[in-house]
Amino acid sequence: MHDTTALLIELGSVILVLGILGRLAGRVGFSAIPLYLLAGLAFGHGGLLPLNASEEFIATGAEIGVILLLLLLGLEYSASELVSNLKTQYPSGIVDFVLNAVPGALAALILGWGPVAAVALAGVTWISSSGVIAKVLGDLGRLGNRETPVILGVLVIEDLAMAVYLPLLTALLAGLSLASGSLTLAISLGTVGAVLYLALRHGRLISRAVSSDNPEMLLLVVLGLTVLVAGVAQELQVSAAVGAFLVGIALSGEVAEGAHNLLAPLRDLFAAVFFVFFGLNTDPAAIPPVLVPALILATVTTVTKIGTGWYAAKRAGVRTAGRWRTGGTLVARGEFSIVIAGLAVGVEPRIGPLATAYVLILVILGPLAARWTEPLARRITRKVKPAASAVPAGPAAETPASEAPASAPGATAGAAEA
Repeated sequence: MHDTTALLIELGSVILVLGILGRLAGRVGFSAIPLYLLAGLAFGHGGLLPLNASEEFIATGAEIGVILLLLLLGLEYSASELVSNLKTQYPSGIVDFVLNAVPGALAALILGWGPVAAVALAGVTWISSSGVIAKVLGDLGRLGNRETPVILGVLVIEDLAMAVYLPLLTALLAGLSLASGSLTLAISLGTVGAVLYLALRHGRLISRAVSSDNPEMLLLVVLGLTVLVAGVAQELQVSAAVGAFLVGIALSGEVAEGAHNLLAPLRDLFAAVFFVFFGLNTDPAAIPPVLVPALILATVTTVTKIGTGWYAAKRAGVRTAGRWRTGGTLVARGEFSIVIAGLAVGVEPRIGPLATAYVLILVILGPLAARWTEPLARRITRKVKPAASAVPAGPAAETPASEAPASAPGATAGAAEA
């Protein structure tokens, strides 16, 4: 009885604090993720108020949080959208991977953490935060901008790549042999391909089988199916998160919309619990030693994400101002960086503190980069142009007249859209 009472008191206190922090973040205009991580650090071992009675419950809630995060992400996309984005955006996806995963891998190797930790840290620095970016686009009124489909296309490629990356990482963390790891990856790729095929060819039949006019029945069926598939995927070493993502892809139309509306509050609750749980398992004293590497990594990958966005927007024919906005918007890292780090802490415990510091930096810097990258670039360009024009140049060095009108409208349009 005493244990139950302590559990209720601790759990109620944690949820109440999360609610207050979420409201505070909403008023300031930032993501609540860094505040949830800080709350976890405060409640965890080595923090101000360690939790004992509710730690096991919070651990289970964290697993559900990851599953719901990936399920609702899958519900955002149809199979046809995924295939279309894969065909058109794959060059940008390759550039994104090279520019942003390589710094994380190199950092792990330089720190002496080994190849498995390098694969994990590569994922931490590679994947942008879909949740934070979606909120930033809405807050800045850019959902209708020319560059927004490019941003979403890059995010879709990253999310789809997770279906391959997570099983590979899970196999490496489990210490599977080359044959077992290859089999796991083959199972994952086969499952992803099969789900995409079924969703493309028979998506309506699947949605019809799950559909219900009763919200309670729809909630129970979708949630039960997702948890079941996630458990089976985990048993096959494919990753529970990937299983949940594939369930979301398989559902479409009104069923996907209804399930999204019903499950979004649950997602928000358990995702917050997940971030707290990650903080609980990170000793605050372990963060200062990795703060400098985290700052360096954040600086490098901020530049590389801006470069990624510039390249992707240029391929799509977006003007200069939109290219800068695309790059700045992609800077934020968040939920998936923490998910990846949470998987890897068993192999390399130092990844947890580094990932926490890294995400805290970029989840705060991300909205600022989205807002100010383009105006700052425009201001620097204006200062450079007069300096260049002040230098005498011969006829061969003069700027062709045809280039001047092309740059001016771009800057004007960027200013108007911002």
